[in-house]
Parts: sequence; structure tokens; C-alpha cells
Amino acid sequence: MATDTHAPGTVRSTETPSESALAAGLDALETPISVDRPSFLRATWRSAWPVLAALVAIVVVWQVAYSLELKPPYALPSPSDVWQTLLNGIQDGSAWRAIRSSVERAAVGFVMSVVVGVAIGVALAASPLLRRAFGPIITGLQSLPSVAWVPAAIIWFGLTNATMYAVVLLGAVPSIVNGLLAGTDQVPPLFLRVGQVLGARGWTRIRYVLLPAALPGFLGGLKQGWAFAWRSLMAAELITQTIGGGLGQLLDLGRATSDMSLVIASIFLIFLVGIAIELAVFAPLERRVLHSRGLTGQTSSTKRRR
Repeated sequence: MATDTHAPGTVRSTETPSESALAAGLDALETPISVDRPSFLRATWRSAWPVLAALVAIVVVWQVAYSLELKPPYALPSPSDVWQTLLNGIQDGSAWRAIRSSVERAAVGFVMSVVVGVAIGVALAASPLLRRAFGPIITGLQSLPSVAWVPAAIIWFGLTNATMYAVVLLGAVPSIVNGLLAGTDQVPPLFLRVGQVLGARGWTRIRYVLLPAALPGFLGGLKQGWAFAWRSLMAAELITQTIGGGLGQLLDLGRATSDMSLVIASIFLIFLVGIAIELAVFAPLERRVLHSRGLTGQTSSTKRRR
């Protein structure tokens, strides 16, 4: 930028247009980004309408297949028949009882899986030797179908709820452990060095440095662990029909009575509960954690546009 003196004590800027644009651009980079958050209803509708449109498309294709009689009515009932079966289950309370029983078992089993998975994951993350020894075993257990544990769990615990929890644990813990390990692997080494300089050692280093820094990656492991827990529980309920009620047993009842409408309605309820838990628990938790770390493209405090 050049200056031009025309009178004593006065300085006039002779800044060129290109220099002015460059300065304005640099000022803009330093200005906090202001993002107007949409209202709750608008944000919910923006997230929900693609899913609703996809469901409508599926129902339309389903109705067309029923109208063309691609399968006999007993094998492929119409959407209205399935809807009526679902309404009947809601009205007589059988659907609510099955949902409550399955959700309670899944919640208890998942909490136990998180406790056990975090303990194992922390031990493996803190000891390279243990990780080399047990890491491949954990990965192998994750790839093992959950239904394979059901016969063994029945022999070990009999036809009790302990069988359900054992299957859930064996299905969910490996995913939680691997998720925690993946999160710790993504922690920048600088964080660990800073913690070491500040005197963080042993459990203090794990509690205040390693676990908080690994939390965004660990959330992915928790979501996958919940998916495995829910799938494992459905497999256990489907096979052990005599242990209380549940969505898996409702599904097996439809199979035993050749009631395809009940089978499809049960599948829909299993799908609906899984999606509801994801949207109500894990999605808000993930948004909160990412937002607190500045990973959502918004500043911590949103300012109004000028």
C-alpha cells in the first residue's frame, strides 16, 4: 500500500482496488461464521421427509406386487392387511408388551456390554502386548453370527433371561471394544505428549486425555454395538420361545401359525424400534459431541447475521 502526501500533516491512502479486495478477503476469514439454526420442526421435517418418501415408494411397489399376484395372498399379504394386523396388536396390547419386553432386555444387555467392552478396550489400548494377543480374537468374535451363541447360552444358563443377556454381550462387546480401539488410534500424539508434560500418568492419562479424545470415534463403536445387541436379542428371542414375551417371539408366532401379516408386522416393529433408538439416543449424542468439538461446521456460539 502506498501513501501520498498533499499537505503537511495529512496522509492519503493510494491503496489499489486489488489490495482492497485482498484486505477485505482476509478480514472475512477472521470473521466468525454465523449460521442460522433452523427451527426444530423444520429440521425434523428436513430429516424425515426423504425417509417418508422412501417408505411410500416401498408401499407402492408392495401394493403393485400384491395386485399383480406375484405371490399367493397367504405369502404376500396386502399393505392394508398388515396394517390391520398391526393395529390389532396395538389395540389388544400384545405389540406394546412385546416392544417393552424387548427394549428392556436390550437396554440392560447393552449397558452391561458397554461396561465390559470399555474395560476390555481400555486394557487393550493401554497394553500393546495384550492388544497383539487378543485383538485378532476380538475381531473374530465380531464376525461370528450372534445366533451361533444361542445353543451354547441355553446349555449354560437354561431358558432364562441370563441366556438373552449372554447372547447380547457376546454379540455387542466385540464391536464396542473395536470401536474404542479405533477411537484411541485416531487420537493425535500431540494430545498424549501434552498430557504427559502436564503429569498425566496411568489411569489419569486414560480418564482425562485418552478417552475424551477418542470419544468421537468411540461413538461409532457404540452405535454398531447397539445394532449388534439388538440383532443378537432378536435371534435369541426367536429361538427361545418360552422366555417371556418379545418381538422375536412375536415374529416366531407368526411363522408357527403361517400368519404372514403378523410376520411382516413384527419385522416392521423390530425395524421401527431400532430406528427410534438411533434417532432418539445416538444421533443427538453424536451431534452434541461433534458440535462441542467444532466438527459440525458451526461455531460454538451462533451469531445473528448483520
